[in-house]
Amino acid sequence: MARTDTVLPPEPGAPPRSRGRAAVLGASAVAALGGFLFGYDTGIISSALLHIAPEFHLSDGMQQVTVASLLLGAIVGVLVSGAVTDVVGRRRTLLAAAAVFTAGAAGCAAAPDDTVLIAARFVLGLAIGTASLAVPAYIAEIAPKESRGKLVSLNQLMITVGIFVSYLVGYAFDDVAQGWRWMLGLGAVPSLLMLVGVLRLAESPRWLLTHGRPDEARAVLRRTRTAEEAEREVREIETLAAQESKIGYRDLLRPAMRPAVLLGVVVAATNQLVGVNAVIYYAPTMLQQAGFASSAAILSSLGIGLVNMVLTGVALLLVDKVGRRPLLLGGTTVVVLALVLLGALYLVGGGQPASGGLLVAGLCLYIGAFAPSLGLAIWLINSEIFPTAVRGKASSFGNVTHWGLDFAISLTVLTTINALTPTGLFWIYAVLGLLGVGYLYRKLPETKGRSLEDISASLRGDRAPAGS
Repeated sequence: MARTDTVLPPEPGAPPRSRGRAAVLGASAVAALGGFLFGYDTGIISSALLHIAPEFHLSDGMQQVTVASLLLGAIVGVLVSGAVTDVVGRRRTLLAAAAVFTAGAAGCAAAPDDTVLIAARFVLGLAIGTASLAVPAYIAEIAPKESRGKLVSLNQLMITVGIFVSYLVGYAFDDVAQGWRWMLGLGAVPSLLMLVGVLRLAESPRWLLTHGRPDEARAVLRRTRTAEEAEREVREIETLAAQESKIGYRDLLRPAMRPAVLLGVVVAATNQLVGVNAVIYYAPTMLQQAGFASSAAILSSLGIGLVNMVLTGVALLLVDKVGRRPLLLGGTTVVVLALVLLGALYLVGGGQPASGGLLVAGLCLYIGAFAPSLGLAIWLINSEIFPTAVRGKASSFGNVTHWGLDFAISLTVLTTINALTPTGLFWIYAVLGLLGVGYLYRKLPETKGRSLEDISASLRGDRAPAGS
């Protein structure tokens, strides 16, 4: 029997388009709980680490390993889930991720020593890597093209909400005995909600079509489109899937697919090489080293998280009106300028920020520019530029790049600061960001308002690019 249920049942007597919007929004919100967990579980370590480090007597090196263990798990999660999600479906992959999120959070909260904590964070990373691939793919495949950018970007908004909530929780439990265990363990609550919610979701209609289940796919599409729109979408997907159903990993490196794969990798690389997770993971530590008390450092990080969340929300409203290119290119340029200013702030202060207030302001400018540009683009672009039949495999290239660089950066932030000073760190990130902007200016097409099939065809050269 076809699964056509969605998280929001249709309202009796509501117009079909209204019912469709509600169903798609509801399903997207449930899937985006994976984004919330991504943000929470990556962000909470910044507050928890202030207490874990002295309790477990962690050196700078072991602090970096504790942070990076989650990212190593994410790399493995992406490598495994890329093929798995194409075989078993987006819905089952999301279910598995929710279950692993729950187990990982429980393991972190109960960890008796740093070895168990590192192992539990590795397990948590498996879920984060899986969700980072499956959530945007699922949302992109259920969303109508006119609202796809906004709905896929909901995942990034939820990531920033998760980071912000992690800072709130960190501040609330900062003075509580063994509060770090509560910080890490509370991640199990939204993961259980996600598990229950995903049980009510329908499978992606695009995945159903590429796996020989057209009747089920039509039933799902007709809950969110008119009958005419559903049939037109079915024909588009079937035509392209017939050409691409036999594509494997090796084929992704051939000339027809190479432009899309390279673009996805560059977007993911630039996202990390501007050093965003140096800020997310180590902002409280940087602020504490600049003279802030523990609670003041976490509170200042809360302000940075609020800017991240609000600007992502603004971008969510603009992405389908303004387009992807203006947000990505303009925002990334400001990110580079903010990095130059942050480096100069430390240079003037002789290795310490000339002003704690200016440091917080500079970090807010940086994250405020990052959120609507690179923060949004990595998941949106990688969910749009690949054909349906290989989206899981192809997206894994960008995701592995993202998590691999995230892992490398998290292992080297404190070491690099000690070796090159904060000025050197920020200016290296600025140069790398500038290189990324140059490439994206030349190669990134505008994907606003275009079908997924049209985008992938234009990147192969079968159709003229739009808005590039």
